[in-house]
Amino acid sequence: MHILAVRRLQEAEQQLRTSSLPAIPNPFPELCSPASSPVLSPGSLPPGEPSTGNYIVKIFSEDGLGKVVEIPADMTARDLCQLLVYKSHCVDDNSWALVEHHPLLGLERCLEDHELVVHVQASMNSDSRFLFRKNYAKYEFFRNPLTFFPEQMVAWCQETSRTIPPSQLLQNFLTTSSCPEIQGHLYVKEVGRKSWKKVYMFLRRSGLYCSTKGTSKEPRHLQLLADLEDSNIFTVITGKKQHGAPTDYEFCIKPNKGRGEMKELRMLCAEDEQGRTCWMTAFRLFKYGIVLYQNYKIPQQRKTLLSHFSRSVSENSLVAMDFSGRIGRVIDNPVEAQSAAMEEGHAWRVRHEPTTDGTIFFLIKYSGRAKLPLVVVSQSNPKAFVLTLCHHQKIKHFQILPCEEDGQVFFSLDDGSTKFTDLIQLVEFYQLNRGVLPCKLKHPCTVVAL
Repeated sequence: MHILAVRRLQEAEQQLRTSSLPAIPNPFPELCSPASSPVLSPGSLPPGEPSTGNYIVKIFSEDGLGKVVEIPADMTARDLCQLLVYKSHCVDDNSWALVEHHPLLGLERCLEDHELVVHVQASMNSDSRFLFRKNYAKYEFFRNPLTFFPEQMVAWCQETSRTIPPSQLLQNFLTTSSCPEIQGHLYVKEVGRKSWKKVYMFLRRSGLYCSTKGTSKEPRHLQLLADLEDSNIFTVITGKKQHGAPTDYEFCIKPNKGRGEMKELRMLCAEDEQGRTCWMTAFRLFKYGIVLYQNYKIPQQRKTLLSHFSRSVSENSLVAMDFSGRIGRVIDNPVEAQSAAMEEGHAWRVRHEPTTDGTIFFLIKYSGRAKLPLVVVSQSNPKAFVLTLCHHQKIKHFQILPCEEDGQVFFSLDDGSTKFTDLIQLVEFYQLNRGVLPCKLKHPCTVVAL
């Protein structure tokens, strides 16, 4: 039933895509019965070939637990994430991602939302696996492009004396006729050796090139290192330990049709995190172009459609009820309904008001299990919350302030630098990242004494 709903969402998303792009016919018009669903093992399906039927894939969470799901051959990474969110009762905040993980090679990458999961898995090794986890920065470059692309690394920016507006910078990345060129020094691991060499690189839509003569970009001095069309870019998570990288900011380009051997990888290393992020983000933009922007916009457009649908259904079907008497009655007067709601809220606060300082404590639960620290209503600011945690045997409080952007309310611990749509998303972020806190959030508060 849920796969059918996912298919309908796929059809709706196809209509949301820009009309300038040609429509791609669905090569998988029919599905086999679940009884005939094969188990998809790595290498069982040659990448790039059309397929039909249902397949069994295994997805691992960050705590190492695996979940087996049956998916159609044309299911994308976005649709599989939606399916996993539904099955796991997670909060759907459009930040979930499917990660291709290669433990022996020490590589991983987030699948793009439009990629077919069956084709990706068919090109993976037997030791590789899919991880289901959050990635808040997947499309952050669309919101803050100048942070991801320093002027000294973008050749188009260096050829002009004026400041490039963010919208124009992204437009040049997404337009196939003209796009910027990323340039700069990178360390390259020499094939068959343990040594690294520092060379000047150029990343273009046609591929990654290195200059054989200083920083020259003349065609006779450029050597092609990797093709973007038949490759994917990965973060190396075991750089210094496994490959002897000169810095901690290693990444690599892996061919899609290779056997996953170390000699097939093009190992690269940047000077800092911003440099690595710039190279990897530009690789994705050069390879996928406007498709990435469509992937970024679809959740927002879907949210608008679903919110309109939910309002048209819920607001017209729900009515205010009064159960103060022996039998319930419908409250037709909107003023009386609002007054009754305020009285009920005040009565709840009186029943649950603590005897110490008057602060009401709330325990937020996630996926049916207590997963969060203590989040309370702030006394000094009624619209704010306070995150309370224990660090080094001391109780610390951090105010969560609401902030508004484009008519939508967000929550932030750092004066709006990092914004979240709800408190659950905020806490989940600080469980993975320290940020402005003295430590990551670890153990939830499961019992609150009022």
